[in-house]
Amino acid sequence: MTGCTSRLAVSSVILSLLLAILATSCSANYHLRKAFKKGYRCDEVADTIQITSVDSIPYVLRDSIMWERVLVQKDTIVRYKRSFVPQTRFEKRIEYKLKRDTLRMIEKVEVVKWKTEKRKNVKPNILLLVLGFVVGMITNWLLRNFKPTL
Repeated sequence: MTGCTSRLAVSSVILSLLLAILATSCSANYHLRKAFKKGYRCDEVADTIQITSVDSIPYVLRDSIMWERVLVQKDTIVRYKRSFVPQTRFEKRIEYKLKRDTLRMIEKVEVVKWKTEKRKNVKPNILLLVLGFVVGMITNWLLRNFKPTL
């Protein structure tokens, strides 16, 4: 009989521990208060939707039936709850890294575009070529005609 009482004692201890844990656990209100402290918001938002429909109304003019078009507008208010959950430190860090990497990629693309446009738009400067030719001809003429005698 001692084995049976020891099992009963062990099971009652386990049962009392489970009851103690369940009795002292945190409630949903506790978690909701903590979320509000950390920046959670639940806003009720209302939007107005305007619905326009076309109706036709028949009327009799002399001996024939005519139809008149009438535009009917109805407003409907839609309410819904929108929640804002703040980002964790890890999510903020990942978002910052993505923005930083995106800016680096854009910068690299801009540098490549600038370099290709710089190479593409190289035109020979004909005015500089003509000026160099003229200066060379004048120098040659001066050296031929005014050679100092040694």
